[in-house]
Amino acid sequence: MKRSKKILLCCANGLSTSILMQKMRKWGKEKGIELEVIAKPSSDIENVYKDYDCILVGPQIAYQLEEIKGIAVGKPVDKINPADYGLGNVENIMKQVHKLLDK
Repeated sequence: MKRSKKILLCCANGLSTSILMQKMRKWGKEKGIELEVIAKPSSDIENVYKDYDCILVGPQIAYQLEEIKGIAVGKPVDKINPADYGLGNVENIMKQVHKLLDK
């Protein structure tokens, strides 16, 4: 069995990102793909990033991308495309996850 993908969504306060988290979990169930997705504010990243395969940063805190990369050394980190984030386009976001993990 394939190991599940563990994705950490990094956000400002978690409201809109938690909606995306729920959509990603639902998408995984519908596709039969094991996903562990959690949304955390950027202030919590240092305490949890080691447990995840990749970190996606919400567009509202994209300005913190380099800072988050500096904290999460050794983990792939990228910002979510604002259009995909706003529309909840999980298909495109998961393509981004695959590209990050295949590097």
